[in-house]
Amino acid sequence: MRTMSIVSALMLCGGFGLALLAAERPLQTVPSVDLQRYLGTWYEIATIPASFQKNCVGVTATYTMRPDGKIGVFNRCRKYTLDGKEKSVKGKAWVVDTKTNAKLKVQFFWPFSGDYWIVELDPDYQYAVVGHPGRNYLWILCRRPQMDESLYTQLLGKIAAQGYDVKRLVKTLQPIGEAGK
Repeated sequence: MRTMSIVSALMLCGGFGLALLAAERPLQTVPSVDLQRYLGTWYEIATIPASFQKNCVGVTATYTMRPDGKIGVFNRCRKYTLDGKEKSVKGKAWVVDTKTNAKLKVQFFWPFSGDYWIVELDPDYQYAVVGHPGRNYLWILCRRPQMDESLYTQLLGKIAAQGYDVKRLVKTLQPIGEAGK
């Protein structure tokens, strides 16, 4: 019984230590984002799920430039299966760090908005990792519905180094094939 108490205390301290590390060390974003290159459709490869994503598969996010200079956001998914009922939501995003364009706010329902920080980005804009400064959420995105497993593993290492608990990541079911068919 005493051993279990000690193990539980160590686990609690370890989790607390990880939380302190995350709180003490700010989440690092990429040095710069070319918003024009970032626009378009991204497939969700994996996520630390948010409540609004419950039972979603085949998740995509499409970004467009709006006339007012903000970014239009169109998220869609299928419920339960790739043939399931489509669910979608429109929102907007805006840059909060104009030096890098890597820190944005996203809003789907006024007056609520959330942080959208780009923490990894392929030089060719073929993959991205989007996080939250409190490390509450994370999305691994790709221009194709499938990501090479070695790249995925490499990104997990980078995400863990940023203080994320990669065990919380859930892979997103996506269609097989280049065009998502």
